[in-house]
Amino acid sequence: MPTAAATMPFAGPRLRPPCNLTASRPGPRRAGLAVVSAAAGGSPPTVLVTGAGGRTGQIVYKKLKERVDQFVGRGLVRTEESKAKIGGAADVFVGDIRDPASIAPAIDGIDALIILTSAVPKMKPGFDPSKGGRPEFYFEDGSYPEQVDWIGQKNQIDAAKSIGVKQVVLVGSMGGTDVNHPLNKLGNANILVWKRKAEQYLADSGLPYTIIRAGGLQDKDGGVRELLVGKDDEILKTETKTIARADVAEVCLQALLFGEARFKAFDLASKPEGEGVPTTDFRALFSQVNSRF
Repeated sequence: MPTAAATMPFAGPRLRPPCNLTASRPGPRRAGLAVVSAAAGGSPPTVLVTGAGGRTGQIVYKKLKERVDQFVGRGLVRTEESKAKIGGAADVFVGDIRDPASIAPAIDGIDALIILTSAVPKMKPGFDPSKGGRPEFYFEDGSYPEQVDWIGQKNQIDAAKSIGVKQVVLVGSMGGTDVNHPLNKLGNANILVWKRKAEQYLADSGLPYTIIRAGGLQDKDGGVRELLVGKDDEILKTETKTIARADVAEVCLQALLFGEARFKAFDLASKPEGEGVPTTDFRALFSQVNSRF
């Protein structure tokens, strides 16, 4: 069952409202983590993606493994079944993000962390769409947003900070500026509230970060649409508020390549396929962002 705090997410320290600050002062272009490593003649940075068994996490893990000249990829999943689903390699760790000790082996020695863990609502049985109405959702015991999207992500950020990780990329969702957003009503669990709290914690951590608040996720091919960045859920007021999971995965990796993505937070969506020009210049995309949170 959810804790009392889960039903009253603002009972703790009050979150600061979003702020739109200039993320960097004018000056020479800053290189990203992987570029700096290569320029220094070192080995590619070791990057861990958590939630690697999820639909977006699987894509990120696959991309990391395909780009051996840029990254040394690792994955973290919750179960042995999930590990087997993505190939069962030795670089895929099994751990529970709610337990700091269980994720320590996966985080040990990494240079960057991509957080893709998220609580997942389940539909209550018995819903009959032919009878009208709306389905009801719930979260399994121990898997509420407070436990996964807040405590679990906080544990990951704390572990990353303890070993001096050089960059954290956190994938969240648009809609967090509206406490009455429909997603918060799923299971009465305030999922976007807890996600937002974790994002604020990362922004306050002192770690270099990139916070990506994705629009509605679609299982479509990536690399064929013009990507759009925004802030404070402005994109939700438009008709272009969805994004392919593959494009989100690509932006996660590109954020490690360009210094222009560091210490920034942004909403991410795309134009429909066939409209605009597919995005290939990610430095330019990140340079459009000037919000730290």
